[in-house]
Amino acid sequence: MGIIKLNNIRVYTNHGCLTEEGKIGSDYRVDLEIHASLEASSISDELKDTVDYVHLNRIVKEEMAIRAKLLEHVAKRIIDRIFEELEMVEQAEVAVSKINPPLGGDVENVTIVLSKAR
Repeated sequence: MGIIKLNNIRVYTNHGCLTEEGKIGSDYRVDLEIHASLEASSISDELKDTVDYVHLNRIVKEEMAIRAKLLEHVAKRIIDRIFEELEMVEQAEVAVSKINPPLGGDVENVTIVLSKAR
C-alpha cells in the first residue's frame, strides 16, 4: 500500500450559507490523501499503473467550482467522485478549509475532514 498526497490545492470560489458568500466568494484550501497499491507503478514506471494525481486535482477543482452551502457537502462530492472514477483508490481522506471565514473574529480557517474506504 502507498500514499499519494495533494497538499494545499488553492481555490477561490463561493461556498457558504450567507448570500454575500455566494456573491463575493473567498479562498479555500483542499488537502487530499489517497491510499492505493503503488507497487506496480513503482516497478513499471507507467502512469496507467498508478492513481493519476492530475485526475485527482481535476476532481477537486471541478467539485469546488459547484456552489454549496456546507463544506461537508463539497468534501463528500469530492470523495464520492474519487471512488467512482479511480478504481485503484482503497482509501481517501479530504480536508476542505475555508480561509478567513466570516465568524466575527480572527480565525485563520475552518476545516472539514471526511474519509472513506472501500
